[in-house]
Amino acid sequence: MDEFLILAINPGSTSTKIAVYQNAKSVFLKTLRHNSDELVKFKRITDQFEFRKDIILKELEEADIDINKISAVVGRGGLIKPIESGVYYVNDRMKEDLKNSIRGEHASNLGALIADDIARSLPSAKAYIADPVVVDELQDVARISGHPKFERVSIFHALNQKAIARQYAKSLDKKYEELNIIVAHLGGGISVGAHSNGRVIDVNNALDGEGPFSPERAGTVPAGQLAKLCFSGEVTYDEVKKMLTGQGGLVAHAGTNDAYEIEMKAKAGDKKAQLLQDAMSYNIAKNIGQMAAVLKGRVDGILLTGGIAHNTFLVEYVKEMVGFIAPVAVYPGEDEMQALALNGLMVLRGDVLPHEYK
Repeated sequence: MDEFLILAINPGSTSTKIAVYQNAKSVFLKTLRHNSDELVKFKRITDQFEFRKDIILKELEEADIDINKISAVVGRGGLIKPIESGVYYVNDRMKEDLKNSIRGEHASNLGALIADDIARSLPSAKAYIADPVVVDELQDVARISGHPKFERVSIFHALNQKAIARQYAKSLDKKYEELNIIVAHLGGGISVGAHSNGRVIDVNNALDGEGPFSPERAGTVPAGQLAKLCFSGEVTYDEVKKMLTGQGGLVAHAGTNDAYEIEMKAKAGDKKAQLLQDAMSYNIAKNIGQMAAVLKGRVDGILLTGGIAHNTFLVEYVKEMVGFIAPVAVYPGEDEMQALALNGLMVLRGDVLPHEYK
């Protein structure tokens, strides 16, 4: 079997994660932290391109990684146009859309840009992205809201959800495309997706805070009260946006986005922390129930993943509510670097064909 070296790049708001895999085995993994003093001088996210790329190359050199042996560079997909799941070549159209921030500015926009630039300097490597947050496989009925001015949009933790779903399918000795699965990614944002035969046919918009409330997002809030607040004169548009994403959820209720802190307080008997933890669990389970209806009750498994899936109290609460629907499997944490690398490996082995971004 051929040996391939794959570089994975995952830019975050204050860090850049890099990993090198030899086939499916990790041989190098590092998180590069960026302090606010380093980043404040950059007006736009894309202005950080050279800064982050240079640090990556320096770290690889210091780790004695011969980058000339790399066969694929896989970057974290950014906010591009809605696309179907899969691996995509980084082409000029994608780079242009990322540079122009057509769907908004986010650090993940740098993933494809850096991957492409590094790949171009290597003898035989190509650059890819895999399952970005804008993966859109919604069925038509799922797009319709109660008013034509509001269309439901698919933005969720596609990379981790798809990777965990494939892992679960493998454990059953089946293909992901053969199963109906509900995946709940439980992190700073929470997304609950209905996976039907390899497609996420319905999912909450985790970026804008739709769905369950989370450590940082308000989730779906009462529409009438929200409208009244917006026209009260008490808040600006930017303040409302922060209430919904970034300063909602646990932050708004308890002043912290640390779900583990809430877990420890609840365990120590703090009544408010217990109620918040239960309420978040309740909302997650309720959204899982909605997705079970989307799949018409034919569910092969319910998967809980992300950092908050380490919380055994929350997991048991959710299991008690939804265990009657299907078996519940727990995959605590997330391994986006491995998911990126394995997508690259599937391309190199010819298991999947990359798509062209149009």
